[in-house]
Amino acid sequence: MTELVRLLEFDFATAVDALDHHVGSRPERIALRYGETGEYFTYGEFGRLTDHIAAGLVARGIGEGDRVSVLTSNPIVAAFTMFGLWKAGAVFAPVNPQYEGDVLAYQLDDTAPALLVVDEELRGRVADIAPRLSVDLAVLTADGLYGGDFAELLAPADRPDRTVEFDTPACVIYTSGTTGLPKGVLQSHRWITHFLWIGRQVLTPDDVLCGDLPMYHVGGAHFNVTRAIWVGACVVLWKRFSASGFWDRIRRYECTTAQLLDVMIPWLLKNDPTPEDRDNTLNKVHMQPLPATHRVFAERFGVDFVTIAFGQSETGASVMGLIVENPPGQGTPPHLFRGRSHEELTRLYADNGLLVLDGRAEIPRGIVGKPGPFLDVAILDERDRECAPGTVGQIALRPKLPSLILREYLGKPTATLEAFRNLWFHTGDSGVRGEGGEIRYDGRLGDRIRVRGENIAGAQIEELIGRHPDVLLAAVVAVPGREGDEDDVVAFVQMVEGQPFDEAALSRHCADVMPRYMRPRRIIALAEFPRTATNKIEKYKLRALVTDGAPRPGDAAGAAARTGRGAP
Repeated sequence: MTELVRLLEFDFATAVDALDHHVGSRPERIALRYGETGEYFTYGEFGRLTDHIAAGLVARGIGEGDRVSVLTSNPIVAAFTMFGLWKAGAVFAPVNPQYEGDVLAYQLDDTAPALLVVDEELRGRVADIAPRLSVDLAVLTADGLYGGDFAELLAPADRPDRTVEFDTPACVIYTSGTTGLPKGVLQSHRWITHFLWIGRQVLTPDDVLCGDLPMYHVGGAHFNVTRAIWVGACVVLWKRFSASGFWDRIRRYECTTAQLLDVMIPWLLKNDPTPEDRDNTLNKVHMQPLPATHRVFAERFGVDFVTIAFGQSETGASVMGLIVENPPGQGTPPHLFRGRSHEELTRLYADNGLLVLDGRAEIPRGIVGKPGPFLDVAILDERDRECAPGTVGQIALRPKLPSLILREYLGKPTATLEAFRNLWFHTGDSGVRGEGGEIRYDGRLGDRIRVRGENIAGAQIEELIGRHPDVLLAAVVAVPGREGDEDDVVAFVQMVEGQPFDEAALSRHCADVMPRYMRPRRIIALAEFPRTATNKIEKYKLRALVTDGAPRPGDAAGAAARTGRGAP
């Protein structure tokens, strides 16, 4: 176990330790830039201001282990608050700034924060739901880093005497789960250390990260911001991804690495090719999931490496791999290349037993890499027996060190125990192990839908649609998206007897009660839902109604959709 800890914590035990080191050793180096305004913060400034924030939070009564929800679209506010909370021994609990109404109320009630930091422009949403909350919510407004009540936290004060250990709670990140409403995943500081284990070795202080993923997402908060701070690099933050502005951002700030979620890649490939496509500094891209067009993208834009992984909010990155897309000198122009060399990166992955692939060869669809050294990874059948190589089963994990994966689903002991049954953590995702030990991701189990990089619980959409007084029952399914490998949402409804089906009215209802990315692309009425002998809805049959072809005249869905009545 001692050797594993040394391997895991080869540089620092926590992100706070890493920041303290860089504040002392490179205070004048730039840590964060804000692409929206051009402002930047050195390591010395970031360290000093997050000390002040920690002191200000403690002065407001934030205790060790207290959860603080953060509802902001400003990634600089989120990044400063996150590290300030950690220095105070408290827990960062980010909230999707698209949330409003019942979706927002659910998460705040479930988190039960000691404090809510909220953008001034979003405060009205909180006021609207306040009467529905069961928690007594203390609110601190932010208008950027230096406006609103938040500015008071920046007043000079000594850093509080709080100890951050490897098992200290660090974050609550919400995930959809496979059934039911979203669950808060309580992550420790070691969870972050483990999640970033190979990613922080990939980087050097000369790297510049393009940070355009949201800060309520582990990719934005940890893989971008925390990883950059850990290694002493620079991260450039924006409020959102821009397909039209992406390459201008890369060139302006000389970014060397970025994350591209599935739908981003076809958007970038849609841009008209130019002779300058390869004239950029981007040599490393993390793609999750790996699209079929990874090679086309790497060839066109001169990317040298694509990193891949299987990871979750519960488990971090458990399976990892490296794809060498272009040989030295044939990808990023040599005069623009910065960071680890081809030899260094290839050796890093190979020496740690991880998968290394040649991007010019055929790569199996769904490949995510090989397991890292800190978790046992198994493919299990429905009785938790290990599957033979080549057989599809559920991906399950077993940690070799304490606090590597989630501590619990916040306030949901039954869900926590079920996920950890038989001493395995069950991911809810299916996969296949190859003869060489490589893992291929095969799809979702249960009721998860992925849209625009977000995992959504189908049950939550169903519950929100079901609040319409004319809807008796709702069921949603994921169907292949119009772009990339992600999903579109299709909803099926059974109307209250005697009530007509009005798709436009239901669409307006969805717009009122859920964020845009959750809203169904189509709503179809059925007289009855297909069910199993145990009365469960057979969603594969619902999915077939739209994936085998649009509802046709004469079938149940077609008749119901046209008339608002169930088919006879």
